[in-house]
Amino acid sequence: MFSRTLNARTGAQVFLKCENFQRMGAFKMRGAYNAVSQLSEEERRRGVVTHSSGNHAQALSLAARLLGVKAVVVMPRNSPQVKVNATRDTYGAEVVFCENTVQSRYETTERLIEGHGYTLVHPYDDDRVIAGAGTAALELLQDQNALEIVVAPVGGGGLLSGTSIAAKGFNAKIQVYGAEPSLVDDAYRSFRSGKVESNTRTDTIADGLRTNLSQRTLNYIRTNVENIVLVSEREILDAMQFLWERMKLVVEPSGAVSLAAILTGRIPVKGKKVGVIVSGGNIDTGEFFALLAQRIHE
Repeated sequence: MFSRTLNARTGAQVFLKCENFQRMGAFKMRGAYNAVSQLSEEERRRGVVTHSSGNHAQALSLAARLLGVKAVVVMPRNSPQVKVNATRDTYGAEVVFCENTVQSRYETTERLIEGHGYTLVHPYDDDRVIAGAGTAALELLQDQNALEIVVAPVGGGGLLSGTSIAAKGFNAKIQVYGAEPSLVDDAYRSFRSGKVESNTRTDTIADGLRTNLSQRTLNYIRTNVENIVLVSEREILDAMQFLWERMKLVVEPSGAVSLAAILTGRIPVKGKKVGVIVSGGNIDTGEFFALLAQRIHE
């Protein structure tokens, strides 16, 4: 999709790849289905497990249901309720809650693997998941093959890794940028230090981007990505407001981060043809507007 208003505001031709229209509402369906479809018969019999705050949780649950595989999902207690409900009630996965830390996610998942023999389908540290995620950018480039810049949000780095591999494979001259909330800037710091960094806080409104990179995704990103830029919470909200009001697109905060990086001017897009990956639209509207009201009063 595109917007004349957006083009005028940025001085660029901007094309949005709207993964909020994807089945289960986010790009994650691509990687989850790709991974589950490649399991052996023995792995399918035992079932799969993952850890996720929401979108990969829903994607793996739906992919597993479609392929007749049991799915167990470890979710932090602060996961949006709309995503918990979809994972457990709509798509039929077993949900196991953990504390709101990356370490707790890993430890809880490992205990389940040791106790039940489940196969891990990691949200991003898996080449099958990364390859699936990259098909969003590939489709965008097949539709708009003259793009000069592609922008994707970055949390764990699966989408940005897949996007960068697809874009550089399509045309090595395409510039790829990542966009990240400034409150959880571990990917920004990892990109510069060359090692996987972590965060001391996870309170960004962009709940899908609270995770850290893996060594795998960091390697892909440092090889293929020009830069990672940071956006504030207010800038994420402004991008969401633009998408909702001007383009009538219901997009979650994580999905608006890449557009926020364009609207702030931190990525030099003037005069360019630009692709923006809008990663998803699974937003708990009740919780979101309550939080927004609180922050406005602050």
